[in-house]
Amino acid sequence: MQLGTRWATGSEPPASVPAALRPAIAEVEGKGLTGHWTLTWLEGRALAELDAGWEVIQKASGEVVARPFED
Repeated sequence: MQLGTRWATGSEPPASVPAALRPAIAEVEGKGLTGHWTLTWLEGRALAELDAGWEVIQKASGEVVARPFED
């Protein structure tokens, strides 16, 4: 895993956040959730986790999924 960066909801994601994740991040924030995002890289794919319990992941297929955390 490679650590990326953190940013607050409602602010512009850093340039290191892939363009493919940005619409899904905006969708999650549109639910009224607040907190901080953490961007990491797992197996070369971006993963943005919101400390309010959501994640935006890019699957191996390239598909981007926004979902509540899974245990």
